[in-house]
Amino acid sequence: MAEYVLSCCSTADLSEAHFKSRDIQYICFHFYLDGKQYSDDLGKSFPFPEFYKAMAEGADTKTSQVNADEFITYFTSFLKAGKDILHLSLSSGISGVYNSASIAAETLREQYPDRKIYIVDSLAASSGYGLLMDKLADLRDQGMGIDEVRDWAEAHKRELHHWFFSTDLKFFVKGGRISKTAAFFGTMMKVCPLMNVDYLGHLIPREKIRTKRKVIIRIEEMMRLHAQNGTDYDGKCYISNSACEEDARAVADLIEEHFPKLNGKVLINSIGTTIGSHTGPGTVALFFWGDTRND
Repeated sequence: MAEYVLSCCSTADLSEAHFKSRDIQYICFHFYLDGKQYSDDLGKSFPFPEFYKAMAEGADTKTSQVNADEFITYFTSFLKAGKDILHLSLSSGISGVYNSASIAAETLREQYPDRKIYIVDSLAASSGYGLLMDKLADLRDQGMGIDEVRDWAEAHKRELHHWFFSTDLKFFVKGGRISKTAAFFGTMMKVCPLMNVDYLGHLIPREKIRTKRKVIIRIEEMMRLHAQNGTDYDGKCYISNSACEEDARAVADLIEEHFPKLNGKVLINSIGTTIGSHTGPGTVALFFWGDTRND
């Protein structure tokens, strides 16, 4: 059994069964729905279909990251058990949670000087973050020590690609990403924005594509352009979605058709309540290993 804990945030958007099967620990963000606080606990407190239905019906949502005191409590349980910790945070380009985890780690190093506590900025989000964690679990299970796994994560995290599209623009207006005027004309023209996560971990709009059918084709083309070994890509591929599994399945079918050497079928997950509070329903995200994200 490994003498260190591999840890992340619930915003890695994997299922509880997946986390348990890979022996990955996680700490939960928080979200508010119409002023009431819930734990972003992988859909246990608030099932995803109910959450997105409430959003579609106009419920107000906001999120709250894990604070330093929560991290101290969380990390201490592992340190008391004599374990070192490698924790990867949600991208600093999206959240300030990396700073909270780092403050907690610095505090605890004084109390546990013999223990290693490493905090890594994943520069990733949703099931892309999850795909990175799954890879690190592979490396740990192959016998890599905590220092080697940390170094691998730092060296390769920008090879993890995130491509998103949305079929509902009103939540991008609410989040301040586009204007009401742009959303009105975009909706009239059936525009589905294609976005990705850049080398600093920020969500960046890339293309405005008319119709859902065309953006589904285009997102698969992005994988062909960027995946390691092109259509001979033999790694894992994850998709996450917010209450639009039919669209996610359409993307997965294209990927499985054009990438015959995939490591297993495309895994489709739900976008969790933290990320989903900002995207709203109607978002599909594709994740794979590719060329290095650069400026």
